[in-house]
This record gives sequence, structure tokens and C-alpha cells, in this order.
Amino acid sequence: MAKTLAPFAALALLIGLVAPPAWAAEAQPVAANPAIEAQMMEIATELRCVVCQNQTVADSHAELAGDLRQQIRNQLAAGSTPDQVRGFMTDRYGDFVLYKPPFSARTALLWIGPGLLLVGALFGLSLVMRRRARLPDAAFEPDTDDKTTPNAAP
Repeated sequence: MAKTLAPFAALALLIGLVAPPAWAAEAQPVAANPAIEAQMMEIATELRCVVCQNQTVADSHAELAGDLRQQIRNQLAAGSTPDQVRGFMTDRYGDFVLYKPPFSARTALLWIGPGLLLVGALFGLSLVMRRRARLPDAAFEPDTDDKTTPNAAP
């Protein structure tokens, strides 16, 4: 039985030696105070990862996102309010870092744009429906199949 298992043991040893080692990452530091950690996570879910751009700072695994989370922890531990932390981040990275940017002249299209698109689509739909209502009934004749016409050749 040992002879039949020897090739499998050798293969397992070879795979273990050839396979790349697992890279262990340093654990992310956590605030000693659970209240600060909860506030940090609340703020981090409102901020966009500058590297990933499709994830929040809380969800991102990017190194910069980890640094930003630690920066938020440090500011909260130093006594900053959540609004002051958000203000610091927007001063540093601009309104882009916020998932809900404030309404201003630069962000007006972000806030008004979806409504304008909806109104435009409804207007276009009403135009199409009015034009179709004016067409004669003959314009809506269904297409006929060759098999269902009486004089179709076999």
C-alpha cells in the first residue's frame, strides 16, 4: 500500500514546494474604543475610495483606504467631530470623495440630471404615442405568414 501512495505523496510534496507561499497581510489596526470604531465605519461608508472609485473606504482593500480609515480613527480619537473629519477629507480630496456630494453649481447636474432625463423620456414617449394615435388603422395591420394566406403555394 505504501508503494501506491508514494507517487501521491511525492506529488503533494512537489506542489507544496512549487506553489507560491501565501502572503500574510498585516492586520488592520482597530481603535481601542468600540464607539470610535463604529463612528469610523459610519464615516468610511460615506467616503469613496480614491483608488477604487467604485467602493467605499470601508469596503476597499486598497492600501490607501486602510490609511484613510486609520486617519479617520486618529482624528476621532483626537476629538474631531464626524463633520470635521468629512471636511478634512473633502479639503484634501475634493467633493469627489463623498458619495453624496453637496448641492452646488459644480454638482447641480449630478443632482438634477436624472430628473431631466426622466422628463425628457416622458416627453419623447408622449410624442410617439400622439403620432401613433393619428395613424390610420391600416398602419397597424399584423404581418401575415405565408402558411396562413389562402393562395400560398405549397
